[in-house]
Amino acid sequence: GIMDPMSAFLAQRGLQTLDLRIARHNENAMEIATFLESQNKIKSVYYPGLKSHPDHEIAKKQMTGFGGMMSFEIDGDFEQTKGFMDALKTIKIATSLGGVTSLATQPITNTHVALKPEEQKKAGVSENLVRLSVGIENSSLLIEDLKQALETI
Repeated sequence: GIMDPMSAFLAQRGLQTLDLRIARHNENAMEIATFLESQNKIKSVYYPGLKSHPDHEIAKKQMTGFGGMMSFEIDGDFEQTKGFMDALKTIKIATSLGGVTSLATQPITNTHVALKPEEQKKAGVSENLVRLSVGIENSSLLIEDLKQALETI
């Protein structure tokens, strides 16, 4: 396949700022993971940049940053997690890896809904799991959004 001229232009333009965007993803995700780990309404945070992550040492050797993807578990049930999701304002609810915009999803309601309960459990998908694709917005706005959503639990 050959790209049309506009797609080629947009790809080239996007590559010019890729390193800046990736750095911002990494910084924001680390700040958010650290924030979430400190919250009593959060049961677990799954982010390789955290020292508490079981594969942190391996990630440090293999990565120059830890990326913008993370998961965490609300210390609550399905309805409390759904309420948390519904309360998000800045972070959008979507099943995508995102991009420059932060996106959250409750995998049990969409990406893993077709799996049987035992398959969900085997895959580590619980009713209180949230997947977060961290964007490049101001991290303090994202943390404030998470904080106000946690207050609804």
